[in-house]
Amino acid sequence: MGFSQKLLGFVESTGFSRFITGVILVNAVLLGMETSPTLMDRAGPLIVALDTICLAIFVAEIAMKLVARGRLFFTNGWNIFDFVIVGIALVPGGAGLSVLRALRILRVLRVISVAPRLRRVVEGFIQALPGMASVFLLMAILFYIGAVIATKLFSQSFPDWFGDLGLSAYTLFQIMTLESWSMGIVRPVMQEYPYAWLFFVPFIMVTTFAVVNLLVGLIVNSMQDAHHAEDEVKTDAYRDEVLERLEAIEQRIIEQVHSKK
Repeated sequence: MGFSQKLLGFVESTGFSRFITGVILVNAVLLGMETSPTLMDRAGPLIVALDTICLAIFVAEIAMKLVARGRLFFTNGWNIFDFVIVGIALVPGGAGLSVLRALRILRVLRVISVAPRLRRVVEGFIQALPGMASVFLLMAILFYIGAVIATKLFSQSFPDWFGDLGLSAYTLFQIMTLESWSMGIVRPVMQEYPYAWLFFVPFIMVTTFAVVNLLVGLIVNSMQDAHHAEDEVKTDAYRDEVLERLEAIEQRIIEQVHSKK
């Protein structure tokens, strides 16, 4: 076994993966501590030193994986993600680029790859994206229609909320989230336009209770599909393992019968 194969076995081992995951979590905590002026005044040098050690471990990890896998390193999406994030962390702090160091916090997303439940959630969300695109398009059409109507109806009396198409769309988005929509927006409008509720109530019914729940339903269904797919993969793997064992037992029985003859 060559050096690269031994190194590959080491970087792919469970112990090394758990160690790197622990360093990622520690580094995430350190980056959060760096945002506290009080903590930085008390233990700033220690926090910076530990942060530098974490960065050195990340660089060593990337270097070992590059040596072990060579060009195949860049065929894995998580490896490319780690390489980019660590590379950003190594960018000199001049010219205002020091803010990019904060992007190392994104490495905590690697925890998703080792947590089956989180991975299932992400897979479900990704599978829901095509259906979500259609729902977002529907919502955009509804918002455009609503913004045009609201601008034409209420722009003269309430220019801050409905003065143009953009302001109307933003106000309708606030109404959709039910953020102080009644006392803050709708009731003042109804004092000038008593029948404004004929516009706002159907808009809320359609966008908030129908379209948003449709998005939630799509995500839940996709997560269930991802869960079923993972169960099927496990079942197929178990079935193949059982078949291999049965074939091995059958082969041994045949060999024993031939040996007796």
